[in-house]
Amino acid sequence: MDLHLQDIHSLAEGLRRREFSALELTDTLLARLANRQQELNAFVTVTADLARQQARDADARLARGDHHPLLGIPLAHKDIFCTRGVRTTCASRMLADFVAPYDATVVQRLRQAGMVMLGKLNMDEFAMGSSNETSHFGPVRNPWDLSRVPGGSSGGSAAALAARLLPAATGTDTGGSIRQPAAFCGVTGLKPTYGRVSRYGMVAFASSLDQAGPMARSAADCALLMDAMAGHDPLDSTSHPKAAGNFSAALGRGIAGLRIGVPEEFFGEGLDPEVATAVQAAIQFFAARGARILSVHLPHSVHAVSTYYVLAPAEASSNLSRFDGVRFGHRSEQRSDLMELYCQSRYEGFGPEVRRRILIGSYVLSAGYYDAYYRKAQQVRALIREDFRRAFAEVDVILGPTTPTPAFALGDKSTDPVSMYLADIYTIAVNLAGIPALSLPCGFTAQGLPIGMQLMGDYFADELLLAVGDAYQRETPWHQQSPKEFGL
Repeated sequence: MDLHLQDIHSLAEGLRRREFSALELTDTLLARLANRQQELNAFVTVTADLARQQARDADARLARGDHHPLLGIPLAHKDIFCTRGVRTTCASRMLADFVAPYDATVVQRLRQAGMVMLGKLNMDEFAMGSSNETSHFGPVRNPWDLSRVPGGSSGGSAAALAARLLPAATGTDTGGSIRQPAAFCGVTGLKPTYGRVSRYGMVAFASSLDQAGPMARSAADCALLMDAMAGHDPLDSTSHPKAAGNFSAALGRGIAGLRIGVPEEFFGEGLDPEVATAVQAAIQFFAARGARILSVHLPHSVHAVSTYYVLAPAEASSNLSRFDGVRFGHRSEQRSDLMELYCQSRYEGFGPEVRRRILIGSYVLSAGYYDAYYRKAQQVRALIREDFRRAFAEVDVILGPTTPTPAFALGDKSTDPVSMYLADIYTIAVNLAGIPALSLPCGFTAQGLPIGMQLMGDYFADELLLAVGDAYQRETPWHQQSPKEFGL
């Protein structure tokens, strides 16, 4: 059996039947990782010894009759989640040697479920980027075409999944950072409703937008991960009291009668024709199975990118002020007094994109500009939220493309920040509203690059999105495809 090609459900069944052990599975993936990591640069840290110990613990639980569906399943965490005893870098020089003294709640819950941590995954520095090119540890490469980006900021998670280095990964989504790389790499990723998954121990970028979520081969696998990840956390003040859910139990529903909204604003200028064709084919798939296709309007979504790039940098400038070279993180040797210590440590510790966003955020929050920029952006955010409220009064889910184009070439947009920001044009509104969204593969371009579609739902409609995605994937092959060079 080619263990690296199996999804979570298949691996869980094999472990339950004792066809292989958790340690054998872990050793298989660690060997594959060692052979292929250099091509992708998807990992920042590999925790081989820890993984083998956790696998042995999982085998002991299996021998006692414990059959939790995630027990013994390997995964890796985006390197933005604190992991006790293992460095947490946020792919930044600032935290290149930081070892967290505690586990993030997401890490703790998945460990308690019996999952085996293979390591920490590469990302855009402090989750700021759309291509995984801003990492202090170098860019991640897309396994479908090594000359292209995997998307960001959860690019390491998406690339490792697509390359079949592991069956599951965690990601975070502030403006599309789970869904955009999932689309570029042909995997499935869920951005949950804000507050359903704890942010405790997840290094903050923009606190009102950040949301942890699962990434896997399929919607069904994401549902299993959500069963363990979601739930109220008293350590996170933004955690919703009713965050828990039974996501796997919601799968298996039919499509007939489902009201699917198609936003006209998502199919205009700038959308790649091949992406449009693939998404339209998915819409016809649902229509042929009894779904009602309705047109909806999200008129203020055209302002989502500009709104986001006022609010997110403002929050980032506040959250990253703690990195001062004094208590933890990079400390400059070029200092003559305290002020120079602050300035030099931050200049040396942060990369250009992080510095750019801190400067923007500080500017829009400064006296004389707060009302003109920050307050105005919050007002537009309220309008975007209201657009979704009106739409979901008429439809159950909204369907559109995840990204305007397939994966672009490494370096293609790195000198043009505005062009890079527009790669998230279809995903950002979801974060501003706080609603859930699921990206899943729906086709390929003529060059063999994955195309992703996005399902958006009302607050706490995460289960519905996973069920609809699962219904689509039960009858389509896109999520089962793997890159030729990595599917062997």
